[in-house]
Amino acid sequence: MSTIESKFQKTNDFNEITYGRRSVKLYDPEVKISREEMTEILAEASRAPSSVNMQPWRFLVVDTPEGKEKLAPLAKFNQNQVLTSAAVIGVFIDMNNVEHLEEIFSKAVEHGFMPQDVKDQQVKFVKPYYDNMPAAALRDVNLIDAGLASMQLMLAARAHGYDTNPIGGYEKDQIAETFGMDKERYQPVMLISIGKSAKEGHPSYRLPVDTITTWA
Repeated sequence: MSTIESKFQKTNDFNEITYGRRSVKLYDPEVKISREEMTEILAEASRAPSSVNMQPWRFLVVDTPEGKEKLAPLAKFNQNQVLTSAAVIGVFIDMNNVEHLEEIFSKAVEHGFMPQDVKDQQVKFVKPYYDNMPAAALRDVNLIDAGLASMQLMLAARAHGYDTNPIGGYEKDQIAETFGMDKERYQPVMLISIGKSAKEGHPSYRLPVDTITTWA
């Protein structure tokens, strides 16, 4: 199995990545993340699984003072995270993601991941399925996929030595238009702040497996 060399990743320690992750509220404002490294983190996040590999997640990276000035008023009680973090990543779903179906499957053939006949069968089935899916059902599928990518993004950030926090409290009905995006096509999932914590996140209690699991 091939591995991808990273210029920036700090650790491959699974325990450090999963158990060391904390949700932080205050960052060191002096810490910046280059767009080259951010691109690598986003590429790692985009390795998340998705329904028939449709990859409906889209990212809005707000890493400039001007962008943060626009975002802060929308972040409600989370403005500290916006203003002190290296960046805030808006995770959206693309409700027209079927437009990329041909590209996704054609590239799979080009890279030798899929035979042409399998691609033809898949496209023949998947395209009409997505074209005719009710908007509410498509939104549900896309939200699950974007949630997977969001979690993978936070773990990738941890592997790069950064802290994160998922943010659900913000003006969801305004964020797309504020940044010039089509609000009907690009629907927000969450904001994720990223940077170096100025105040370490605290550990939190997790319900025992017996409470959250039914065995059958």
